[in-house]
Amino acid sequence: MDLRQQRTRRSIVNAFLTLRSEKPLEKITVRELADKAVIHKATFYLHYHDIYELSESLETEVIDDILHGLSDPAMLLTDADRFNEELYCLLMANESLLSILFSDSRAGMLAARLETRLKDYIFSRHEAWNTLEINVILTYLIQGAYCAYMQYRDTDSKEVLRMINKMASSVLRRYTESLAESQNEVQENKICS
Repeated sequence: MDLRQQRTRRSIVNAFLTLRSEKPLEKITVRELADKAVIHKATFYLHYHDIYELSESLETEVIDDILHGLSDPAMLLTDADRFNEELYCLLMANESLLSILFSDSRAGMLAARLETRLKDYIFSRHEAWNTLEINVILTYLIQGAYCAYMQYRDTDSKEVLRMINKMASSVLRRYTESLAESQNEVQENKICS
């Protein structure tokens, strides 16, 4: 992308974020965005199909930036405490942008988009982990932690994070124990056969 295209895109994004901080996504028109960005509507359409594509593009960018900030997203399954602490810090560092992009009708989308991108990342590196059990555990850990944190974010956030870590560790420990028991049963059945 050349310098002029970069400036145009930055102008579109800045205008969008300004408008989005003032009103719901559904109320933003391409015309007012183009006026605020000081571009023609046709220029907007060279970059994006519509306002929703722009919004989803920015949502994906911020989530990808957050995930790239993690030492290893797969540690959600191996070191949940560290994962949750890193994710919490990254979410707080991006809080103002997240609160603009994921407000109003998009409010419930952050956890779902985060879950999807985390699973994509983890399973692209650990294909064997893409089982129903691991998918359910990841959904439970991601969605559950997100809902718990959002519900109690105005209280002692360190204590809330500590409790989330405790629950995540318990779920992972129980899953690991269950997996070991299943493997032992399989081995015993082989020996007895």
